[in-house]
Amino acid sequence: MCKSVRAAVAAMATTATATSLVDLCTVSNVQAALPANGTLLGINMIPSTVTASPVYNATVGGMMGSTTSSSSETYNYCNVTVSYTHTGKGDTVVVKYAFPSPSDFKNRFYVAGGGGFSLSSDATGGLSYGAAGGATSAGYDAFSNSYDEVVLYGNGSINWDATYMFGYQALGEMTKIAKPLARGFYGLSDNAKIYTYYEGCSDGGREGMSQVQRWGEEYDGAITGAPAFRFAQQQVHHVFSSAVEKTLDYYPPPCELDKIVNATIAACDPLDGRTDGVVSRTDLCKLHFNLTSIIGEPYYCAAQNSTSLGFGFSKRGLHKRQAEGSTTSYQPEQNGTVSAEGVAVAQAIYGGLHNSKGERAYLSWQIASELSDATTEYNSNSDSWELSIPSTGGEYVTKFVQLLNIDNLSDLDNVTYDTLVDWMNTGMVRYMDSLQTTLPDLTAFQSSGGKLLHYHGESDPSIPAASSVHYWQAVRSIMYPDLSPEESLEKLEDWYQFYLIPGAAHCGTNDLQPGPWPEKNMDIMINWVENGVKPNRLNATVSSGTYAGETQMLCQWPTRPLWHGNSSNFDCVHDQKSVNSWTYTFPAFKVPVY
Repeated sequence: MCKSVRAAVAAMATTATATSLVDLCTVSNVQAALPANGTLLGINMIPSTVTASPVYNATVGGMMGSTTSSSSETYNYCNVTVSYTHTGKGDTVVVKYAFPSPSDFKNRFYVAGGGGFSLSSDATGGLSYGAAGGATSAGYDAFSNSYDEVVLYGNGSINWDATYMFGYQALGEMTKIAKPLARGFYGLSDNAKIYTYYEGCSDGGREGMSQVQRWGEEYDGAITGAPAFRFAQQQVHHVFSSAVEKTLDYYPPPCELDKIVNATIAACDPLDGRTDGVVSRTDLCKLHFNLTSIIGEPYYCAAQNSTSLGFGFSKRGLHKRQAEGSTTSYQPEQNGTVSAEGVAVAQAIYGGLHNSKGERAYLSWQIASELSDATTEYNSNSDSWELSIPSTGGEYVTKFVQLLNIDNLSDLDNVTYDTLVDWMNTGMVRYMDSLQTTLPDLTAFQSSGGKLLHYHGESDPSIPAASSVHYWQAVRSIMYPDLSPEESLEKLEDWYQFYLIPGAAHCGTNDLQPGPWPEKNMDIMINWVENGVKPNRLNATVSSGTYAGETQMLCQWPTRPLWHGNSSNFDCVHDQKSVNSWTYTFPAFKVPVY
């Protein structure tokens, strides 16, 4: 379409007074609204690929674990697809958008996070907020493929286009296209404000951090849960529990590990001031509870079938995809007492990875978190428990580090803690500018007025909660190096707030600890961005157990909850010893690990 025709059509679109979805949801209106080639550097739209069709009475999608709407709510929207290519590459990227009815549109654009190695394929998550939404094929058909399936062209050959698109590029480009497209679609002026929001958890949290770090000026608000950033350390860490068992030559029955975790929860529950089945202060548990006190306690589990996990991160998380190689196996009846060997395994896992010089390489899960990655497999032929390497980490090592198109490590023969550190270092250096996602300088996001709401389940058994604490500390030190602790905290919380969720697991509630979960994060974010109402606590609701339905206003880090005598009241207190227990350095690496 020539420029003069495009301009005329665009002018008609901006002056029209469309009153219904069907007036706007046409191929010609979308084509006229597309950003002109040359206005977005490196991106050339392909108008001939546009499709547009009204959808009525639809339910909405969204990010993993999102509670954006009830099942009874339905929406009308325009389903749009369009393709673009990168200048000179000859590739094709398909993006799809869901534009609400004009009467419902509130000048908002919403980006939903995915999970595992998958970007979100659903564009409808923002409809309940009066927002348009988008999803992208990322150039490797991410609607059907997960990134780990395309990361290698073949053994030794990395698909760098897919890596950068998955890492951060695809979502940023989708968002840059969306805002001028939305203005043109609804006939708004070129300078009309489109509030842009991101929401995601797990890898969706990492994706959100990638947008804040790489495309900060494009976003007004981002909600990032349990981000799977620091990708090399995070994924190799999933092999760590198996390495501990191999090193100590003890493979505990799953029931023994469950007993260790449940006994720890029972012992540490009262330390926060209220006995409610939730360890709200894992730091106090770490400082005051000795796991060896569990030795000799009896355990019993009935026979059952068990599934070893793929990239699902957590038995109690919300990921549904499992990598190839995940298996279902039989577990016999288990009856015994907690052994010193079993406790030694738990202590080593909670203590975190160190190299042979005793230098720390990475943090680990908080004490009282489920030891999911340490789950062993029963061999009926030998009537014994054996090593079971989670494909969560094993696939990362084989494909991303060893560059072999294999879905998991077959064994850990000759693998030491130093080997794990080497794997981490290789992955960190190789993917520093793509998958690590730990850039701590957020100046572009902060200076453009962006707001960041970051949360993490304190008993997350997949991505350690301390991982998020470490990143928050890195941002604070990089952004405000010359201010006092009090001044830097005051500056930071104006635009970046971080919350630990007591007892919570990976991107959701925890069957083992009936604690609170925040359900209104996007409402809080919109109020913060659009109305200037800055939160200082995070609204959360207890979903089960004795205190089901109780509202808890969570403490903003670095304050910690302390209950009053089993009552429903708690204070958010400053406890430097507790904060210190969450603070790590990683001397096993020669470069900073943010």
